[in-house]
Amino acid sequence: MDKLTMISATLFLAADVFAIVSLAMPDWIVTEEAGDIRLGLMWTCMTLYNRSQVCYTPELQPEWLVALVCIFIGCICITTTVILLASSSWDRNVIPYARWVGFTAMVLFCLAAVVLPLGFHVEEIGGQAYQLPNTYKIGISYILFVLALWITVVSELFAGKVCLPHF
Repeated sequence: MDKLTMISATLFLAADVFAIVSLAMPDWIVTEEAGDIRLGLMWTCMTLYNRSQVCYTPELQPEWLVALVCIFIGCICITTTVILLASSSWDRNVIPYARWVGFTAMVLFCLAAVVLPLGFHVEEIGGQAYQLPNTYKIGISYILFVLALWITVVSELFAGKVCLPHF
């Protein structure tokens, strides 16, 4: 495996880890108004009036459900890309497939990043599309997802360099 393929695979793997960790944590949208409320795509946790924390699986609005599905399928695409790039040591013909699967992951992550803020109107938040109320902030999960998105873009650039014809 050449150096650019190794860099691309490592960056894709890092993006995959960040995206999976962001999904696992409930810190997409957070507030400390009337307690500690942490809204996530897979978990929502609340601590109200110094009671013990309660976590549950939320009923997602269509916008957040689309974002969750896009991120989940994007993670599968990134994992497939890493496997294809690793297998390129034995067969260089798989690199274009890795590039296209990685590109698909990048598009899915971008779609999720655009669709997710449409759901800021949910009852728990009470904002509007693309506009959080002043009492709410984006959390570490959202930041990790955006980091995964950017790393995926950079990884795809490295994968594109790998796919250039060699003369």
